[in-house]
Amino acid sequence: MREKIVVLGYGPVGQAVIAQLMAEGQSRDVVVAQRHRPDSLPEGVTFVTCDSQILASVQAAFAGASQIVLTIGFAYERAVWAEQWPRAMAHVLKAAEETGARLVFVDNLYMYGPQRSPLLETMPLTHSGAKPAVRAAITRQWMTAHREGKVRVAALRAPDFYGPNVAQSHLGDLAFGALAQGKPAMLIVDPNQKHDFAYVPDIARGVISLLNAPDEDFGQAWHIPCAPIQTPREILALASAQTGKPLKLTAMPMFLLPVIGLFSPMMREMAEMRFQWDRPYEVDSSKFAKRFWNDPTPFSEGVAATLQAYQTA
Repeated sequence: MREKIVVLGYGPVGQAVIAQLMAEGQSRDVVVAQRHRPDSLPEGVTFVTCDSQILASVQAAFAGASQIVLTIGFAYERAVWAEQWPRAMAHVLKAAEETGARLVFVDNLYMYGPQRSPLLETMPLTHSGAKPAVRAAITRQWMTAHREGKVRVAALRAPDFYGPNVAQSHLGDLAFGALAQGKPAMLIVDPNQKHDFAYVPDIARGVISLLNAPDEDFGQAWHIPCAPIQTPREILALASAQTGKPLKLTAMPMFLLPVIGLFSPMMREMAEMRFQWDRPYEVDSSKFAKRFWNDPTPFSEGVAATLQAYQTA
């Protein structure tokens, strides 16, 4: 019997997961599920409409699935997250339980809150900050469901990411996109602070690793390996060198975020997460490296591919 994999969410990570699944051949039935049909899908991929906020919609989308990949996101607003993330997770867990499907959740690292050392999967869940508290709450949801034997769940956690088709990122349209057009890059974070970035195709590769893993690897979180940590300035300098032009970069001073946040809702949301940028932000992925692989894409390759995607868009 052919395995059916449903990928809920077709953003940059969902697209990369689908691409790698299809590159493996036609041994699986692959389905994309989200509210609106994408403009295009790879040949052989099926689409089904799914609204994570409606249980019946999720149940219908997951029918017959053996594995689920959860890659959805919501508007970057604390009120939206507080309302929609717990509901979406409850619906996904319920529907996965009913169909018996395993769940691979592509997650971030907010649930650890402010830390001074490299992030480890064993760090306690935070209660600090609105959005970090939401991520901690939905973590407890899936961990409880797994512990109670209702659903087999594994979380793949990644820091800020970059890569082809990643527009809404610190290294997205305003950074790589601008450099590809010969314009100065712009950052709203400290360009000189060391910060881990995950390459989207590597995240997708990590998802495939978990999809192919035995049940013993579920019920826990895994940190995706990243290229050796650098500052945003160093990464963008590499991009500029590949365009043959010197780096031009403007950056907003971090201390202005709370002030600007008084007038800009998005900057107010960013200000809450400034603990990711006022200190080195490093992810310890040794656990994943020992179990699966530890050869993440070097920045030289990832930057070149990202620039090419922008230049040919």
